[in-house]
Amino acid sequence: MVSRIQNPLTESPAHYILIAMKIYTKTGDAGQTGLFGGPRVAKDDPRIEAYGAVDELNAAIGVARAESLPAEIDSLLARVQNELFDLGAELATPNPAAHGMAVLGPMHFAALEQAIDRFEATLPPLKEFILPGGSRGAAALHLARTICRRAERRLVTLVQNSAEPVSGNLVVYLNRLGDLLFVLTRAANAAAGVADVPWRKG
Repeated sequence: MVSRIQNPLTESPAHYILIAMKIYTKTGDAGQTGLFGGPRVAKDDPRIEAYGAVDELNAAIGVARAESLPAEIDSLLARVQNELFDLGAELATPNPAAHGMAVLGPMHFAALEQAIDRFEATLPPLKEFILPGGSRGAAALHLARTICRRAERRLVTLVQNSAEPVSGNLVVYLNRLGDLLFVLTRAANAAAGVADVPWRKG
């Protein structure tokens, strides 16, 4: 683990010395963790649950990207992973605006909507419910989609219970991302020449 500290030999705070740190700090052994610029809270605090789910979502997207996905999908998911890291950083900061962590806004979920429309235009209309599956890439994206919906639920819980304001933009972003991931499962199957798996009631 690497940390940055200000170099006392320079006048500018932009200059830092890189120092090595152990990956384990033992500060969380009592079941608490520190928020950025804020207090220490329990590890099952709604804020931790929310950004933990976002972190899990990011990891699931990384797994999906390890599969054979079309380049256009892969590059889109690479951008999404960076945005999810921004989202997690904002959630980890009780006062994100004061620390320059409030990054995501309408332009980001508008870009997700544009991607949804672009990929959906290449697919046949969906006339039945489909099950998670198909190609390996699509199955991995389905898993990421379900984790995205859980992250969205955790975020809604945080919004409803947090003493500090939480930007509604983050809820909208995750909502649109869940829609995008569903469309990308179908696009991944189409690119692989594999049919979506229809639900057969009973």
